[in-house]
Amino acid sequence: MSFEIIDTQEKLDAVISERLRREREAVGKKYADYDDLKAKTAAYEKQIGDLTKAAEESAKKYQGYDDMIAQLQGRIKGYETASVKTRIAHETGIPFELASRLTGDDEEAIRKDAEAIAKFVKGKTLAPLRTEEKNDPDGKAEALRAFTAGLINND
Repeated sequence: MSFEIIDTQEKLDAVISERLRREREAVGKKYADYDDLKAKTAAYEKQIGDLTKAAEESAKKYQGYDDMIAQLQGRIKGYETASVKTRIAHETGIPFELASRLTGDDEEAIRKDAEAIAKFVKGKTLAPLRTEEKNDPDGKAEALRAFTAGLINND
């Protein structure tokens, strides 16, 4: 490449025009995929909008489930506590009517409270093993019991 002196305005304009033409070609090559990128961006924005809308709909649909789960877990904890209190009351000989009055956050605390109450309760009262009420208006069941008892005792 040789150096050429620019001595006229026409030569200067020609050099500038050539330079601008080369820059436009370079820019054109550099941004040739601009329309493709613009289309992809629009597609991604649409996809983001759809996913955001779906997420909002799901959030609305499942909005009350967290509250319901917390409520059900509270119920389960209450049932477990009642079961522990009943078991401990049975083990310590406390009447079942007093089992619900036992206090404590864990089994150890409930057991301590039950043992303290057991000191004040005189004698052990257990749950009845069978009903003592007679529901035999014509007496057939009682007669059968007496007959069976007589057979067993006469061995």
